[in-house]
Amino acid sequence: MGNISIENKPLIRVKSILTTIILFALIISSSAQSRNTPAVSPPYFPPYGQWEHRNPGAMGFDTAALRSAVNFAIDNEINYPKDLRIAIMQTYGHEPGFRIMGPVIDRGEPSGVIIKNGYIVASWGDTERPELTFSATKSYLSTVAGLASDDGLISVNDRVAGYVTDGTFSGPHNSQITWEHLLNQSSDWSGTLFGVPDWADRPPRTGTPDDWQRRELLEPGTAYEYNDVRVNLLAYSLLQVCRRPLPVILKERIMDPISASTTWRWNGYDNSWVTIDGQMIQSVSGGAHFGGGLIISTLDHARFGLLFLRNGEWNGKRLISEDWIKKATAPSPANSSYGYMWWLLRGDTKWEGVPENVFYASGMGGNFVIADQTNDLVVVVRWINPSKISEMMTMIVKSLRQ
Repeated sequence: MGNISIENKPLIRVKSILTTIILFALIISSSAQSRNTPAVSPPYFPPYGQWEHRNPGAMGFDTAALRSAVNFAIDNEINYPKDLRIAIMQTYGHEPGFRIMGPVIDRGEPSGVIIKNGYIVASWGDTERPELTFSATKSYLSTVAGLASDDGLISVNDRVAGYVTDGTFSGPHNSQITWEHLLNQSSDWSGTLFGVPDWADRPPRTGTPDDWQRRELLEPGTAYEYNDVRVNLLAYSLLQVCRRPLPVILKERIMDPISASTTWRWNGYDNSWVTIDGQMIQSVSGGAHFGGGLIISTLDHARFGLLFLRNGEWNGKRLISEDWIKKATAPSPANSSYGYMWWLLRGDTKWEGVPENVFYASGMGGNFVIADQTNDLVVVVRWINPSKISEMMTMIVKSLRQ
């Protein structure tokens, strides 16, 4: 906190002092009678191109401890080359028929921002640089599904086959899949989308393509399996229903209202163009497994996180229903640590000292958007070793003076 200065004043007559005290007491008494609760400052929402910074000490932090958490993030940078095409090929290049089909840009240095009560209390790196965000994109895709649900275009418990009638969900197995199964990655959808079979995404360590194609299909909703082909299937299915590019919907309904920059982009693949009502529209991807996905700055991520921290309201306007956010951040039957493409601190996932109601978006390479409603915190971290994120969050929460 800053120093408190005291100025010298000339002596005032005692009578004047007593009069002032009496008037002040009357004002206080009248004000107390006119309200039952003390005045509360309205929540802060950053306007376009601006974000107010606050001294961390004044916001309840041990400044040195918070600085240690920031240094920890910087010191534990992910061991990835700046050329992310190399990182993608090293991670997924063994998959049958793998190729990069969407845009990929080089990564920058580690960056991040810590938001307390809506205000920036710490930041590092280039927070305005648009970066590839990998699977953190999935939480944005889930949000578009939430908008469709709020608009009455879909119901999560309905079978997708009743909405997408081009054969994508035909057959005894695929016809059972609901929107919720796609959202919580428990569909076990079987098929090929944009040239990639579902089984070719993170195939088992043993066996052959023939074995994987002949595998036993699990009843939708009973088993969680992280699979980008099926995530892209959700984007494709939403496009069939919304009949407009999903990035346009996200921009109009979410990103523009929260005053995000104009630098973010959401890409699909070179072969993911589909015809909708006579127009060619690109079906976007839910991550950068095959390239593409969301390219976005740290500060724009933070605005998105702040919207969810505030339960879907931004500066007095509701953008997405609180009911959807509750559904999206509730444990799934097949994986208690996963909601509708948001990760949760439930089941086996625990972060020491961090409230269990925290939820977060997560992407390869150490990309995180974390919302802690208990402590009114949003934390965005780019390019940290993913194994270190829990320790960093523990340091941040512990740096708050109790």
